[in-house]
Amino acid sequence: MARVSENVTGGSDGGKRVAPHEDGPGELDGGWLERTVRVALDEDLGPVPGRDVTTQATVPTSSRGTAHLAARAAGVVAGLGVVEEVLAQVATRLGLETPRVERRADDGARVQPGDVVAVLDGSVQVLLVAERTLLNLVCRASGVATHTRRFADVLEGTGAQVLDTRKTTPGLRELEKFAVRAGGGTNKRMGLYDVAMIKDNHVVATGSVTAAIEAVRTRFPDVAIQVEADTLAQAVEAVQAGADFLLLDNMDPDVLGPVVDAVRALEPAVGHVELEATGNVTLERARALAETGVDYLSVGALTHSSPILDLGLDLVARS
Repeated sequence: MARVSENVTGGSDGGKRVAPHEDGPGELDGGWLERTVRVALDEDLGPVPGRDVTTQATVPTSSRGTAHLAARAAGVVAGLGVVEEVLAQVATRLGLETPRVERRADDGARVQPGDVVAVLDGSVQVLLVAERTLLNLVCRASGVATHTRRFADVLEGTGAQVLDTRKTTPGLRELEKFAVRAGGGTNKRMGLYDVAMIKDNHVVATGSVTAAIEAVRTRFPDVAIQVEADTLAQAVEAVQAGADFLLLDNMDPDVLGPVVDAVRALEPAVGHVELEATGNVTLERARALAETGVDYLSVGALTHSSPILDLGLDLVARS
């Protein structure tokens, strides 16, 4: 897949730091997917091979059928690659054939209630044992994608993009950031290792914004540096010290606008600086913030507060 770390460039040339995903969200990392599904199945079935005492008691191993993965609410689907992986691992545990999957929607597609996003055909035992695990993951991803799409729609035409944050569910960051891309958003950084982000506590620890930037440049010269600024003075200091990207924190549009103008006025000397509005970014405030001229709006709620998109797996035939 197009990993986040490949879309956030290092260096200090003032070039683009966060890349949009105009060609779709890519693919989920295979190693992450295998590990995550294995852990999720262990939770549901117990240690390998595990068991589903209800399904294995009531459904013969010879029973075959078809199930529809269908939307029960309007939204955006994401994470459909999970379906094949869950079915394959369940089939292996049960010693049965892996059901076939026909996708009828792509990651990032808008759906309405009743839309069938995938058709699953094969062992009914495998389908029913896999049901909750695949729904937990796909519904979670689709909820994040749906929430992200709302912001992307509000920002359309402004030139600004919606970003995610590190406020993710432990163990599910790969899936949730994939879902943000599927919903039309952009990933800022994957973790603490690929981009430096200097926040208020780092400034306190080093004594100043400039000292913090210099410390990062000395220790990790290959990474882009982002700096959180609460005031115009902090923003100017950060730009003059060589920051590549500013997080303009908790500023109303009437405060944010002059800060954006001041930074843009410095760019002929320092190169382009990417600007992000962050803090209390709601759907209601998003467009006004974007129209100040920032490049991005970051929304922690995309990954920490998105409700699931309700999807169901309905068995429609059996033999």
